[in-house]
Amino acid sequence: MSANSFRIVRASRAAALVLLIATAGPASAAENFRARLSPVPIDSSTRAQTTGLGEATAVLDGNKLTITGEFGGLAGAATKAELKSGVAKGVRGPSFAQFPVPEGTTGTFKAEVTLTPAQVEHLHAGRVYIELASTSAPDGNLWGWLLPPRAD
Repeated sequence: MSANSFRIVRASRAAALVLLIATAGPASAAENFRARLSPVPIDSSTRAQTTGLGEATAVLDGNKLTITGEFGGLAGAATKAELKSGVAKGVRGPSFAQFPVPEGTTGTFKAEVTLTPAQVEHLHAGRVYIELASTSAPDGNLWGWLLPPRAD
């Protein structure tokens, strides 16, 4: 094979590879979610202990969920944060992942969780939420459902 023929074959293979990559479609695109953290449902006996606000964002890339957030105004120091899945939007459910938060009345957090296919399905259905507990509200201080951002 001549040098010129080799260059043509090599250029043809490169063009074919570029075409294959371009027509294969995009790789799985990451999905974004947001949660506004607000006090869990309270009654007159827990009203003083259940204070604060926060927010979180999450990015789902494949089955890996990366969460970042912040909170403030708690009556007691934060103790833990959990991901939970309810049977429907707005309904409490069991915990499936726990991650640390700074022990304080304000702070930021970041976590990475690998989800099962069922948990990914629950996230897409709006059934996954973050719950933050504190020393003043150990059964839950703030919570917020992870939902896709609204298109305004």
